[in-house]
Amino acid sequence: MKHTEKELQELKEEINQMWRLVLSQLEKAKQSFLNNDIELAREIASREKRVDAFELKIDSDCENYIALYNPVAIDLRLVLSLIKISSTLERIGDFAEGVARHVIDSDCNDISSQTIEELQIEKMFDCLISMLSDCFVALESENTKVSGKILAKDDEVDTLYYNSLDILTNYLQAEPAYIRCGLKLMLLIRKLERIGDHCSNIVEEIVFYVDAKVLKHGVKK
Repeated sequence: MKHTEKELQELKEEINQMWRLVLSQLEKAKQSFLNNDIELAREIASREKRVDAFELKIDSDCENYIALYNPVAIDLRLVLSLIKISSTLERIGDFAEGVARHVIDSDCNDISSQTIEELQIEKMFDCLISMLSDCFVALESENTKVSGKILAKDDEVDTLYYNSLDILTNYLQAEPAYIRCGLKLMLLIRKLERIGDHCSNIVEEIVFYVDAKVLKHGVKK
C-alpha cells in the first residue's frame, strides 16, 4: 500500500470512530428521552466534547493531507467529503446533546405518555438511527445504491414532524397549563427533524465522493 493510500485509510478510520460515537449518542438520546433516564442523559452531555475533538482533528488531518499530497479526482473528493461529513456529524452530536439537556432539565416529564406516543417520537428516533447507520455502511462499502432509501426516510421524518404540529396544537388547546412544556417538546422534535436533514446531507456527500455527482439543492450533474 502506498503511503498516501495509508494516510487516506487512517482518515477513513478516524471518521468511522467519530461516526460510531455519534450513533451511540443518538441511540442513548432515544433511550434517555423515552425512559426519562437523567443519568444516561448526563453521560451523553459529558461525551459531547469527544465529538467536538474528533471534528477538529479530522479537519486538521484533512487539511494537512491536501497541503502535503495535492490530491486529485476521487482522492480529493474523499477528503473534501470527510471534512463536510465530520462537520455534519458534529451537528448531529449537538442535537443529541440537546435532547439530553431536555431530559436533564426534568421540568416537563409529566406530559402524558399517550401524547408522546401520538407524536411518534420513538418512530422518529428509529428512522434517524437507521438513516445514520445506512450512511455509515454506504461510505464503508462505497455503495450508493441505498441513497434513495435514506432520502425517503428523511421524507418520513418530515411527515412525522409536520403531523406533530397538529397533535401538539390539539393537546395544548385542551391542556393550556402545559404550553411551556409543549413549546419545549416542539423544539426537541424540531431537533430530530434537523438530524434527518443532516443525514440527507451526509448521503449527498457520499454520492459526490463515490459517483462524482452533485445532489444538493436538487442539482444532478
